[in-house]
Amino acid sequence: MEEEKLQSTNTSEDKKGAVQKLVGGIAFTFFIAFIGYLIAFLPGFSYIGQLACAIFIAILYRQLFGYPERLRVGITFSSKKILRIAIVLYGLRLNINTVINDGAGLLLRDACIVIAAILLMIYLGKLVKANKNISLLLGVGTGVCGAAAIAAVAPIIKAKDEDAAIGVAIIALMGTVFSIMYTILRPILPFTEVEYGIWSGISLHELAHVALAAAPAGEEGLAIALLAKLGRVFLLIPLCFLFIYMMNRKKKASTKEQSTIPFPWFLVGFIVLSLIGTYVLDDLTSVSDSFMEFIYTLTTWLLTAAMVGLGLSVSLKDLKTKAMRPLIAMVTTSVIVSLLAYLLV
Repeated sequence: MEEEKLQSTNTSEDKKGAVQKLVGGIAFTFFIAFIGYLIAFLPGFSYIGQLACAIFIAILYRQLFGYPERLRVGITFSSKKILRIAIVLYGLRLNINTVINDGAGLLLRDACIVIAAILLMIYLGKLVKANKNISLLLGVGTGVCGAAAIAAVAPIIKAKDEDAAIGVAIIALMGTVFSIMYTILRPILPFTEVEYGIWSGISLHELAHVALAAAPAGEEGLAIALLAKLGRVFLLIPLCFLFIYMMNRKKKASTKEQSTIPFPWFLVGFIVLSLIGTYVLDDLTSVSDSFMEFIYTLTTWLLTAAMVGLGLSVSLKDLKTKAMRPLIAMVTTSVIVSLLAYLLV
């Protein structure tokens, strides 16, 4: 009887300890996300943004203090589960009706950019002998929508957390550099405000990068830039299904077992919320702009916390060998994509 009570007490304590580690790990990722949020207010860092600041802090923390093993369960929860929730909520940013009706002409140019970015990155990655998964993730991030696209595709292609984190860090860095370069070049380019907006929208990496670069073009230029960017976000849906199909074929060809890649149900959530945001919330006058802004802010925080979880898995020892070559290919790809977009405007 006493042994049963002792076992019950131990089990209860184990569960309590597991919950504490889970909650502690999640809180830790949000704490670093908060530090990134504060740093983003400092002069110069506002261009980088909360997400990029947070992931760089997470990488730095790992190098200085090592991985916080006691909090691994919670950190993994952030990098896996919370990441999927963030992607689902990200669907509310995509107004499908607007893309199809007002941005149909931009979709073809968006598709050209997405295809070119992925194929270029894969080719250049092979040329410089870069990590295949990182090269593919960077191609997707460059072509579609930065960190969100990398986060959506990484589990489909079975990429390591570290590879996804490296991809996100490089995308954040290069996207910031290119968006600042765009604003510097704007006065000397032979573009109208709308044309400049299109160029920014179809070529820059993150939604935030597009907003940063297109803001000097005025309301009309910014609006068309965001519309062009939304077209690329829209293309994330068929792209993910294409990768699922390709990965399943590859797996069946390489093994005798007819196993398949687990279906990413978070992608269904992304589509459902896109439809709800487009055809339900958009028609409800009771849904205020402040509520939608709250949802967007929540999505940013969740995505940032998830990126912190990924950033903590990065070892700079591996980064030297794994990141430099993809970075070289990424810079070249981004330049070519910008030039191609310039010609498409």
